[in-house]
Amino acid sequence: MRILVIGGTSFVGRHIVEHAMSGDHEVTLFNRGVTNPDLFRDAERLVGDRDGGLEPLRGREWDTVIDVCGYVPRVVKKSVEALMGAVGNYTYVSTISVYADFDRPGLDESAPVSNLEDPTVETITAETYGPLKAACEAVVGERFPDTSFVPRPGYVVGPHDHTDRFTYWVVRAAAGGRMLAPGPPEAPIQFVDGRDLGRWIVDMVGRGATGPYNATGPVGPLTWGTLLESCRDLTRGGAELVWADPGWLDERSAEPPLWDLEEAVGGSHAMELDCTQAISSGLSFRPVADTIVDTLEWAPGWDEMMTGLRPDEEKKLLEDYGSTAKPGGTE
Repeated sequence: MRILVIGGTSFVGRHIVEHAMSGDHEVTLFNRGVTNPDLFRDAERLVGDRDGGLEPLRGREWDTVIDVCGYVPRVVKKSVEALMGAVGNYTYVSTISVYADFDRPGLDESAPVSNLEDPTVETITAETYGPLKAACEAVVGERFPDTSFVPRPGYVVGPHDHTDRFTYWVVRAAAGGRMLAPGPPEAPIQFVDGRDLGRWIVDMVGRGATGPYNATGPVGPLTWGTLLESCRDLTRGGAELVWADPGWLDERSAEPPLWDLEEAVGGSHAMELDCTQAISSGLSFRPVADTIVDTLEWAPGWDEMMTGLRPDEEKKLLEDYGSTAKPGGTE
């Protein structure tokens, strides 16, 4: 299969390309040649810009395109229109953030998506990210109504995750000592290893899949407590988990990565999506332990994290929590 990948050298795209090339597909990368330009020397490279530099795509044909890095509908529209007639189908990697709300557990792909209040907005913020991605989905669907595939991953984790949202917890646990853990430990969490996501996307593209799919996991329920205890045990740092009350953290505007205050207090169910359709189609998940161990092997140091609490910030919070903090439970 001849696959054009828009992006392909950062995180999710990197895993997509690795799996595609391991399966002897012919891969062409189209990007600006800025991020990890030395990756995938055996793949064809087309250097351009999806916002006004699409000339390298003209006059070419591929079986399919996988668009990993589309965030603004105006820009996605340009690549979609440039590739009409040049590809058989269009895969647009979206996000669960497209959903209008998470007011109940078990949201499936039929749930309503967000709308942009101002369709001219292109600035990506926490408030506009989901609506912008939903608008991008609509652009792809309009031009490829019967031949578009839209994976909607939740948190994507594992080696090469440039956000460090999951990596932070692995590295922090490995550092040992008293470790601030956002409670409650029984709160649910969902995520997918980027390698599992990349494999599944390529396999689905090869089968001609269409439509949206929630793509997060694992198969059974996973809690914060189980995850952080696994990080502690597997990294062998001997960290002492200090479970902090979510209300207390909110009062101090503390926002540990991955943790969602609304989810923690029951006002949101963003970590309880229904992924039955993707799992039934072949999305599988390696053991969480493997993701933790592999992430630690790859990870930068704590002081190099892109997100999460700095050592001095965590120390101050733990001091403030003081006598109300009880290892192993919340107040």
